Amino acid sequence: MSLSKKEEKILKSIVVASENDPNKPEFPADDPKYPATPTYKIKVPGFTDVWLKDESHNPTGTHKDRMAWEIIVTYRDFLLAKKRGQIKGKIPAMSIISSGSAAVAIQTQLKRYDLPNLKVFADENIDSKVLKAMERIGCEIYKTDLRKKAFHWKEILELTNNPDGLDITSSEALDPTTRFYDWLSYEIINSSPDYCFIPFGTGNLFENILNINKKEVSTKYHDPRFKGKLEVLRRCNFLGATTNNPKSKADKLYSPHLPFVHFDEQWIRLYRQAGYCGSESNVILIKEQFLDKAMKLAESQGINCEPSGIAGLALLLQMKNKIPKDKKILIVSTGKSKCP
Repeated sequence: MSLSKKEEKILKSIVVASENDPNKPEFPADDPKYPATPTYKIKVPGFTDVWLKDESHNPTGTHKDRMAWEIIVTYRDFLLAKKRGQIKGKIPAMSIISSGSAAVAIQTQLKRYDLPNLKVFADENIDSKVLKAMERIGCEIYKTDLRKKAFHWKEILELTNNPDGLDITSSEALDPTTRFYDWLSYEIINSSPDYCFIPFGTGNLFENILNINKKEVSTKYHDPRFKGKLEVLRRCNFLGATTNNPKSKADKLYSPHLPFVHFDEQWIRLYRQAGYCGSESNVILIKEQFLDKAMKLAESQGINCEPSGIAGLALLLQMKNKIPKDKKILIVSTGKSKCP
């Protein structure tokens, strides 16, 4: 089945320079570069070698822009399949449960490429500013009490009036734990830190980083993007910062029901015991007072972030007495959404 003129135009406009060539990066689409965002030294009292990976430099201000680009690449695959006659009819719309940043990032890209608007399943208590921002850029909003239960993908599609679409909240077909943040993961592990602190919400970013690290430390054949130090990375302690407090300021890290988090004690134990990461790697609950301290410290150095995004720094402050002061430490800041 041939594409319509509009679909042909969309297909031509989605340019993927390469899958993994650092000299031909694919992100961000309008100005591809690798690394796509900066890593720079910051001051943390008591420590001598702390660096920040700053994702606030992405188009809509967070690491979710990288996920959004992968959604566009998926649409390219749909269009190519349709052009080959493998599928018929309209290309599907997508539904997602989101508290804002993912929806803003994805819809910004969908709008740019003239693709179907995103259908957002949002909590009934969502911030009104965030809600209006999503509506302004074309998101279709459907609200409910997300605390009630974990929603099955069929329910999400039904409740967002998208019976023929795809729920990308829980679709493992999109390979969220290795594909969404693969370029970012290489940018992170190439710093070869001794300790790496990462916000843990859905868990996708944390899992991406550890899966890429596992791949590189357990093979002789390295991805062309890899420039890290193997001996350091085998011992690097990856620490996820999360919360189980429904009233936490780190609201993007809390959810009563997370659709596709594979993280559990056995998973991280296996990674530690197989030497894919350091022996202290884990996911740890942060205390609110350290989020406040992290925000003050970040603001004093002009770092653009929100509590959820700077949770890694909060965890470092919380663990201050357990971390050697002269080790190389990398804080991953996932940024702050620029609500349009």
